[in-house]
Amino acid sequence: MASIEVRIAEELGVKEQQVQATVELLDGGATVPFIARYRKEVTGSLDDTQLRTLEERLRYLRELEERRKVILDSIREQGKLDATLEATIMAADSKGRLEDIYLPYKPKRRTKAEIAKEAGLEPLADLLLNEPKNVPAVSAEPFVSADKNVADVAAALEGARAILVERFAENADLIGSLREELWTNGRLKSAVLEGKKEAGAKFSDYFDFSESLNKMPSHRVLALLRGEREEVLGLKIEPDDGTAQSTVSAYELRIMRAYAISDQGRPGDKWLAETVRWAWRTRILGSLSIDVRLRLWTAAEEEAVRVFAANLRDLLLAAPAGARATLGLDPGFRTGVKVAVVDATGKVVDTTAIFPHEPQRRWDEALAILANLVRKHRVELIAIGNGTASRETEKLANELVKGLPELKLHKVVVSEAGASVYSASAFAAEELPGLDVTLRGAVSIARRLQDPLAELVKIDPKSIGVGQYQHDLSEFKLSRSLGAVVEDCVNRVGVDLNTASAPLLARVSGIGQGLAQGIVSHRDTHGPFKSRKALKDVPRLGPKAFEQCAGFLRIPGGDDPLDTSAVHPESYPVVRRILEATKSDIKVLIGNTSALRALSPKSFVDEKFGLPTVTDILRELEKPGRDPRPAFETAEFKEGVETLDDLKPGMVLEGAVTNVAAFGAFVDIGVHQDGLVHVSAMAKTFVKDPREVVKPGDIVRVKVLEVDKPRKRISLSLRLDDEAGAQRTRAPAADRDSGKRSFAAPRTGKEASKTASSGGAMAEALRRAGFSRN
Repeated sequence: MASIEVRIAEELGVKEQQVQATVELLDGGATVPFIARYRKEVTGSLDDTQLRTLEERLRYLRELEERRKVILDSIREQGKLDATLEATIMAADSKGRLEDIYLPYKPKRRTKAEIAKEAGLEPLADLLLNEPKNVPAVSAEPFVSADKNVADVAAALEGARAILVERFAENADLIGSLREELWTNGRLKSAVLEGKKEAGAKFSDYFDFSESLNKMPSHRVLALLRGEREEVLGLKIEPDDGTAQSTVSAYELRIMRAYAISDQGRPGDKWLAETVRWAWRTRILGSLSIDVRLRLWTAAEEEAVRVFAANLRDLLLAAPAGARATLGLDPGFRTGVKVAVVDATGKVVDTTAIFPHEPQRRWDEALAILANLVRKHRVELIAIGNGTASRETEKLANELVKGLPELKLHKVVVSEAGASVYSASAFAAEELPGLDVTLRGAVSIARRLQDPLAELVKIDPKSIGVGQYQHDLSEFKLSRSLGAVVEDCVNRVGVDLNTASAPLLARVSGIGQGLAQGIVSHRDTHGPFKSRKALKDVPRLGPKAFEQCAGFLRIPGGDDPLDTSAVHPESYPVVRRILEATKSDIKVLIGNTSALRALSPKSFVDEKFGLPTVTDILRELEKPGRDPRPAFETAEFKEGVETLDDLKPGMVLEGAVTNVAAFGAFVDIGVHQDGLVHVSAMAKTFVKDPREVVKPGDIVRVKVLEVDKPRKRISLSLRLDDEAGAQRTRAPAADRDSGKRSFAAPRTGKEASKTASSGGAMAEALRRAGFSRN
């Protein structure tokens, strides 16, 4: 059997040496971001995607080897391990195959077959199986024994049948082939449970539903399983062999062929055929149904985790608005709109609450307060939460922007997803001491506009909710996958060592929560870090941690200009050789594209630093510390389109993609309810994966096809020439509910909307604030 490294190399299509080197680095404590960025010579330039796959397969195959050892030890202790069986176990290439082989030897409670064997009935079972010319009843007579609790011929035959049924059901090769046949030809059927039609209306598309097992998309599997879990649907695996109950099925024929059973008119043929049918219908089908349900669930879960992780990556790498003073508005009706102002560094400089909406309707007063705040703190951006009263608050902001044109304010709507989780967290209490929990949400809204990544890392990724059926998934598997995504994103962008929060620092390669808190404490006590090497003064931050984290930490304005870049301190000697060769100063060379591109990377390669590293260094010196995220862009909502009632089929609107699921994409068009662009309405050609077309944060133009007001459903199309109102494929309600908006991409409106002001003339307070209504 090939080694783990050889097997992974074959799967990834890379050299065994690359895998071996990577495994050594991972086992030595190196992280994937560090290996991908700073150990290209060692791994042969494996990228982060390949490294993550390698890491996952390494984990799986090592778990497989551990299980293989346990099984070998167990069978050896039973005295049943021979060379052939050991070879079969060693050749097993999956956990499922291993368990199939182990099944006959797995310790279990006494079965009917075990009892029959103890009663001496195994020779009878062998006789009837191997010599069907014998009459079963006659052959069974000698095995009748009161002493062995075999009362009569019927009991003897029943025991012999139990032995054969267990033999059939524990034949690893046979069960494996039957499982594949069931997977290929079987169907999953669902039906509504009695009395659950009304309560389970969202599952109505599955009240009488059937689909091939191997063709079911992940979101449909998860919807059906949720319907079953909520006791609305009953699910059943149907072999779908196309035969009537009274005839021999394809599955039974496969069992018969495996044991040379056939109907030749011999006395034992009928008894053996009935035994096969009994084995299939009472034991094997039930067991395989559990297996294929698990296979369905596993595949659906893996796909859902992949979708969630991909959406989260896009969200975390969304364009930041930048370091500008920002006014955060957390909308609300009865409890008012919570207001927070943060400066360019994200520091809270002012908070309050205003009550412009029902029932107070203190609109003019709210405008006056906001006008004073934006003038006082030189605010450039207004961030508005996308929850309840969002569009009403957006009207208020529109009037503010229009009334203060000289300030050139930009109004943006961002998501509140996870803001309440952050607000009530221990970290928020520590970060914002003395600030009311309701105001912390407004702070988070403002900061996530400035830098989505820096703010969202403070929230459990699962609370951001940009996946499908995330609450149904394995918490361990989801957390591990999302944690890897956050780690990759943070290290790809880099972190300002002197402004980063502890949660953000904790995601940097080589730094955990403890070290992150230690860095912040050291910074608070001793002031800002002047250089990367000063990190070594942080207690418990040893050489290994420094090696892993240093390249991802930035120190703008520090002692060494290179500390602003992604060049690792271990590579600074290469930069010095470059400076010597060019007879230049580092401050002159950094950013000097023409001079840097005139250099030959090969000239600076040595035994320690290869061509990939030198090439990366030269590229980084061109634009040190460059942000890989896209430029900030926002969607513009159509004025006058604020609720479902304002939508009309045929409208073409601009919106922001908030979530992408397997069946389509959700788009916020500014009416408090996301619309769905089904995968069939994304392009003129077939689209297998919606992410091939859009991703969260994308600004798109869509056509309204249909508005279902009672169910609050909006059908949209990216194909602007589609005919409105035309019948289209829809995602079932349960699917749509699984992917509802949890995060809206930043957006802004350039036109000011008409405002439902509570009073005629502007209050004196507005005039004192220098606010003039146009």
